[in-house]
Parts: sequence; C-alpha cells; structure tokens
Amino acid sequence: MTLQISTYLEGLSPVATIVISIAIMLFGGFLATRVTKLFRLPNVTAYILMGVALGPCCINAIPKSIITGTDFISDIALAFIAFSSGEFFKLDILLRNGMKLVIITIFESLIASLFVFILTFFILKLSLPFSIILAALASATAPASTMMTIRQTNASGDYVDTLLSVVALDDIVSLIAFSVAVSISMAFMGGAVNSQIIMKPIMLNLLMIVAGGASGCIMKFMVANRRSVDNRLIISVAALLALCGIGAALGVSPLLACMTMGMVYTNLAEDDALFRQVNYFAPPILLLFFVRSGLQFRLDTLLDIDSALAGKPLLLIGVLYFFVRILGKYAGAWLGCLTTGKSNKVRNYLGLALIPQAGVAIGLAALGARIIGGETGSILQTIIMSSSILYELVGPACAKLGLYLSCSYGSRHSGEEQEEDELGRMKEELSVIQSKISQRLAEGQNKVIPNEPDTENDEYYSIMEYMQRRGRNWKMR
Repeated sequence: MTLQISTYLEGLSPVATIVISIAIMLFGGFLATRVTKLFRLPNVTAYILMGVALGPCCINAIPKSIITGTDFISDIALAFIAFSSGEFFKLDILLRNGMKLVIITIFESLIASLFVFILTFFILKLSLPFSIILAALASATAPASTMMTIRQTNASGDYVDTLLSVVALDDIVSLIAFSVAVSISMAFMGGAVNSQIIMKPIMLNLLMIVAGGASGCIMKFMVANRRSVDNRLIISVAALLALCGIGAALGVSPLLACMTMGMVYTNLAEDDALFRQVNYFAPPILLLFFVRSGLQFRLDTLLDIDSALAGKPLLLIGVLYFFVRILGKYAGAWLGCLTTGKSNKVRNYLGLALIPQAGVAIGLAALGARIIGGETGSILQTIIMSSSILYELVGPACAKLGLYLSCSYGSRHSGEEQEEDELGRMKEELSVIQSKISQRLAEGQNKVIPNEPDTENDEYYSIMEYMQRRGRNWKMR
C-alpha cells in the first residue's frame, strides 16, 4: 500500500511543508549514497534513484506542490554546473588544442543527434518537431556526473584534459542546437517558419554570452584576494543568481552565460580557489536538483501500454533512444579523435566517458516541456528522464572504466607515467650517443678494432635492443 506521506505534509503550514520536504530530499539523497557506494556507483545515480523512490510512483513522500514549485532549482543547478565547467577553459590550453577539441566535440555531438534523428523521424515515423528536439537533446552530455567521477578517482592526463574540454564544449553545441530545434519546432507547430523566429533565440543566447563575459570581468575586480572567504562566496552566488534571473526573464537557459563567466574569470584572475569555494557550496543544490528530477519521473506513463506517440509505445522509444545515442556518441568521439590524430587510448575510450546524460539534458528537457507544453512536452520529459536514469546507472561506471583503461588514474596511471619518463630519458641519451657517433664518422674515426669494443656503440645498441623489447619504435631526428 502506497504511503500517503505527501497528504500529511500538505495539511501542515506552507513553511513546514517546504522545509520538511527539503529535509526529506536531502536526508534521502545522502542515505542513498551509502547504498550506491557499496556498488562503487557515483552519487548522481543515488540522488536520481532516491527521487524516484520518493516520488508519486513509489512511496509518494513529497507533495506535488513542492515538485512543481521548486522548478527554479533546475536553473540554479545548471548555473553552478556551467560555472564550474568554465574553469577548464584555460586560454593557453585552448590555443594549443582548441581546434582539435572543437572538431572532436562537433563530431561526437552532431553524430549522436544525427543517429537519433534518423531513428525517430525515418524509422519510427515520429513528427518532425518532436524528432528535431529529441535529436538536439541527444547531443548533451552530463558534466556533473563526469566531473564527480573524475574527482572521486583523482584522474589526470591527456585523456582527462580532452574529456573535460569536450564535455564543456559539448554543452555549448547542445544549447545552440536545442535553441534552434525549439524555434524550428514551434514554427512548424504554428504553421509558419521564418528567419526571425529562428534567429531570435540565437541572438538571445549571444546576448547571454555577452552578459556572462561582462560578469566575469566585474568579478575579477569585485572578488579580490583581500576580501574574506564569505564575501567572495556571496558575490559569486549573487552573480550566478542574477544571470539565472536574466535568463528566465528572456526565456533562455543561463548555461552559456554562467559558463562564459567562469571562463572569463579563470583567465583574467587565475584564481582556482574561488571555484573550490563554489564547489563546496553547490552539493546540496545539485542533490536537490537530481532528487527533484527523479520525483518528476512518470514510471506509470512510460510502462502504460496505452501511452504511445504516433502509435509507438513510449517504452520502445525510450529504449531505442538509449542505445542509439550511445552508439552515436562512441562513433562520433572515435571519428573526431581519428581526424585530429589523438592517441589510441584517447580515441578508443573517450566515447565511454561521454555516455552520462543527466543535468543539462534534464534541465533542457524541462525547459522544452515548458515551452512546448501539452502532452508532447510531457512525453518529451518522460523519455529523457527514463533514459537519463539508465544513463546514470551505467554511464558513470562506463566513464570510470574509460578513465581506467586509458591509464588516467590508479596504479596503471603511475606505472604509465614512470615508463614514459624512463623511455623519454633513454631517448635523450640515445640522441646524445648518436650525435657522438655521427661526429666520429665525420672525423673518419669509425675503424672497428675487434679487441677494443666500442663502448659508445655498445651502449647505443643496448638501448636500441631494450626499446625493441619494450615494443617501442622511436624515430631518430
């Protein structure tokens, strides 16, 4: 029998209802992590599953008024996620590898969207507006769960640098694609398509980027080292909330603006301490966001045989979307890395870490449901939520597997670094020895004396033999 805890909470005063509901969500999310920790799953998975357990389809512990009345949490959580992502947009790294990262991001984002669009529109015969929006959402990757996995493993290296940059750039591509997709879909549903309808959201997002850049410059002067820790945090949170409010007023996501603010600030101020302070403040907000996302999951609608879209069961659409997006992400990442000449470890395993999809996709799905409205918007949110739960169950584990196979953490990471250092040192020694031999050859001192072995040549060939045993082929320059 379903416990009607929500009915009891609704009978209390409004303040008591809100406070107790938030407390239940926070305690529930924390307790869920104690269970998922035993299975080495990330915290994001625990939060979403606890939200499903507390929701209407299970014990029904949170009143519906709280679920609908806390819609603003999605925007605030997205703002914190985006600001943290901006930290990794170091100008020197972007100048060094920027174009390669852009190419990889475009490949992995748009190929996933293309695969999903072919599935929904050409194979399942769903409507064009719905197919466009769902395909745009397929490009998004979850930076929150990916960054949590990296922090929990203390991973580092080229694989991690590439992953973080691609995930951050991925959000930009996803936001632009989603904005254009929503505009085109609304135009088709309204019966008219013109350049003004399509360009308006693009211009608004550009305006938000400018606002985020200006906020980053202002933060550089306001958040000085002489200010206290409390004041630095107050100013930072106030700026993020201000961008959230502006985005809500314009009807666009604050993600681009907050990401730009973090990117501008980290390059101007070179202050990583502020990001750590904000990260200490963010966990309760992220917990509420993911738990609330689980509360919105409509399991009964997904499993209902009468619930269908264009004659196709929602469960079938969700399952196919789940697998096709994974295929598109992996294929796109592999092709992008191949095009840019990335190493085998990055090329073969980057796609594994791009599977998680929760924060941005769920936030954009909620925004799309608000914009589209009606049953179509509800179905869109249900499909994204159901697939996101699956992604958060298997995605972070796959990301952790990718980090391990690429030798980005653990004993394999240390051994790989030690081996590279050793081989690099021997390569330098080999170059010195070769230069000496070349000099002797030029001077005509290359006579072979059987009874007096050439020590330098012996050392040269011993190192070459060692490298061949290690399976490494070095090109001498």
